[in-house]
Amino acid sequence: MGDMLLELGKKDAARKVVKNLGLPLSLPQELSRPKGPWEEMPLLDVNTAVGHLPGSELAPQIAQTLGGMGAMVHAAADSKKFSHYQKQGTARGRLAKALDMDAKPEGLNFRVLIFDATGVSDPAELEMMYEFFHTKIRSLSPCGRLIVLGRPADELEDISQAAASRALLGFVKSAGKEIGKKGATSQAIYVEKGAEDRLEPVLRFFLSDRSAYVSGQMVRVSAKVKAPESFTNIRPLDVKIALVTGAARGIGEQIARTMAGEGARVIVMDRPGEEELTAKLAKEINGSALNCDITALDAAKAIKDHIAENYGKKGLDVIVHNAGVTRDKMLANMDADRWNMVMNINLLALIASTRELLKIMPDNGRIVCLSSIAGIAGNVGQTNYAASKAGVIGFVEALAPTVADRGITVNAVAPGFIETQMTAAIPFATREAGRRLASLSQGGLPQDVAQVVTFLASPQASGVTGGVLRICGQNFIGA
Repeated sequence: MGDMLLELGKKDAARKVVKNLGLPLSLPQELSRPKGPWEEMPLLDVNTAVGHLPGSELAPQIAQTLGGMGAMVHAAADSKKFSHYQKQGTARGRLAKALDMDAKPEGLNFRVLIFDATGVSDPAELEMMYEFFHTKIRSLSPCGRLIVLGRPADELEDISQAAASRALLGFVKSAGKEIGKKGATSQAIYVEKGAEDRLEPVLRFFLSDRSAYVSGQMVRVSAKVKAPESFTNIRPLDVKIALVTGAARGIGEQIARTMAGEGARVIVMDRPGEEELTAKLAKEINGSALNCDITALDAAKAIKDHIAENYGKKGLDVIVHNAGVTRDKMLANMDADRWNMVMNINLLALIASTRELLKIMPDNGRIVCLSSIAGIAGNVGQTNYAASKAGVIGFVEALAPTVADRGITVNAVAPGFIETQMTAAIPFATREAGRRLASLSQGGLPQDVAQVVTFLASPQASGVTGGVLRICGQNFIGA
């Protein structure tokens, strides 16, 4: 069953009636999602406002990113920082324009608002951030992007600096809940010292439509992982060999399709009995089909043999652990079979297969594991599922530093309420709660998960590892 409020919200007339009558009804804003593969200039001629603290440090990286994305930049012209935007704009035929940090823009709407708070020395300085957003927030377009940049609090020795750094996250989370009704999102990106050159791809992703259902999140950019020598913004997964488990349908199918659209040669893997679906999908995306029980003792060997037979000695560049099950029951009524099945498929098989497949993964490989919002917040009747998905997060955090020297990143994503056949079958009241508890006031789509997974699987994502990224529209559950 579709989202009636979202469908109603697509009609301008309906929105006007609700507003004019003062009805206590919030109609969700339809999200702007990508209609094809990655683009070089997704912000072509889009108005973007940039603010800085006096001691901010990322103007060169921000200017380069926005220039490469084709944005029309409006920035404060009161410091040397403006010269970076002038230089990038001049080179691309889009001259940067001066912006009054503290004044409301006249006749302008911005798709992007960025504030660089790196170099903050004291929480009192954040008044400048308040003034910037206070005067610009009403000019943020539907489906806009709000980004705040800072330094991680745990690498700051000064107490006041650390407090100010942490304050950025609280600001971003609250701002996301205010602008969510417009379909707009808000993120805090913390850049470690020495990782400035890893920022551009992360910014590109979160400023694009590909991050449509990610909001209120904290992303840490580091230089812990060796970066690839080069990469491209178009078809970033070209000729990469990628394994997607649980790929026959739903989120797994969409991940396989999206990655193939970016050039990956995808191994469509699912359990025995799904041969027809895996073969059909593999043919459509020019991949290969593998029907194998991920919990089988010889699962890793079967995967290795399949790669050798179909791709020679290329190895496995990307692993996406999507396979998973639920067997819900209140703890007092849960039998051992339900507990063991969920733990075996969702966690134990993931650990065992990864250990073996790392042996054929070349440098700069990528591992992405699907956790869940339930693994962060828990859920009634899902002690087995929540335990397994929390275990996935622990696995990611522990494995990431051990493979960093090989340029391999390991990350988890935690989807919230995603519109699938499974969620369509749950009771109406529960389904509505799942949608409306998000700041974006709607459920996500499988493609939202696929876009995040594809980014984390790309060479560009070398600055992000050991983390968990929620894809939940900033759901209130689990903070």
